[in-house]
Amino acid sequence: MSRPRVAVTSVVPGHALEWLETACETTVHRGPALDREDAVAAFVGDAEGVLCLLANPITDGVLAACPRLRVVANCAVGYDNVDLEACRRRGVWVTNTPDVLTEATADLAWALILAVTRRIVEADALVRSGRWTGWALDQMLGTGLQGAQLGIVGFGRIGRAVARRAPAFGLAVAVCDPDPAPEPGLDVRVMELDELLATSDIVSLHAPLDEGSRHLLDEARLRSMRPGAVLVNTARGPLVDEGALVQVLADGHLGGAGLDVYEHEPRVHPGLVGRTDVVLLPHIGSATRETRSAMAELAARNLLAVLSGEEPPTPVVRGAAVDGP
Repeated sequence: MSRPRVAVTSVVPGHALEWLETACETTVHRGPALDREDAVAAFVGDAEGVLCLLANPITDGVLAACPRLRVVANCAVGYDNVDLEACRRRGVWVTNTPDVLTEATADLAWALILAVTRRIVEADALVRSGRWTGWALDQMLGTGLQGAQLGIVGFGRIGRAVARRAPAFGLAVAVCDPDPAPEPGLDVRVMELDELLATSDIVSLHAPLDEGSRHLLDEARLRSMRPGAVLVNTARGPLVDEGALVQVLADGHLGGAGLDVYEHEPRVHPGLVGRTDVVLLPHIGSATRETRSAMAELAARNLLAVLSGEEPPTPVVRGAAVDGP
């Protein structure tokens, strides 16, 4: 019996490729990111499974061009790069990689909070430039966290992990979520978004991206934030109107921003690049060796399960029943 063919859109860490190559005819893309529909379709071709990344659009057009495709194993917790409805219509399974990246992404959100409020990047640049002349009482003054309010928009796995770290810094926690999950042992106040924005000293975004949340923070909402507040986004770039953020920062209304994601990745609004009150990271929320390996391995397990006729560990869309390879 011939082995199923799978396509992997990027080299991935851990044991994922080893597992796939043992069980399947595996083709791995090793060039620039496949960020166009036609490029993805040409690479996937007659594969029965694809292990893909957020940068790879899996559209109805890709599915039409790849009629043998049975499973899309997205190596990410999000899946806004995948046309879920088209996959449902065509009986294609979609899976993701939740849980394994929760703690790493929460850590990075806190790294951005501290980097912005304590001006870490600016201070590092001062020392490296040779312009530092010694300690001074009024040098590089930042903002303390004790007694402030952290507003968390989206109280899923990552939002709750961010909240769990807040008491160590003396922060009160407010959350906005249509159905907030309880977090035992943690005192949180549930608020509507507008109240949270108006009362929080730091706002950290952890909401999913869909048509209802695109530009969730538009200019009006950014201006409704507490003066001097800090915005952190480690979720999805289009949650924030980036052009409006540039304008609100330029007007001095906000105290700064820490961004790991962007509205038009990998492009970054030029108005953000030159600002010293903004920390910009290249989408590294889950970028630890341990986490990225675990993500790739979970994606591989999902793919192999479907091709073996089994239920995958973390399905998003249940496809057609299969009899195995």
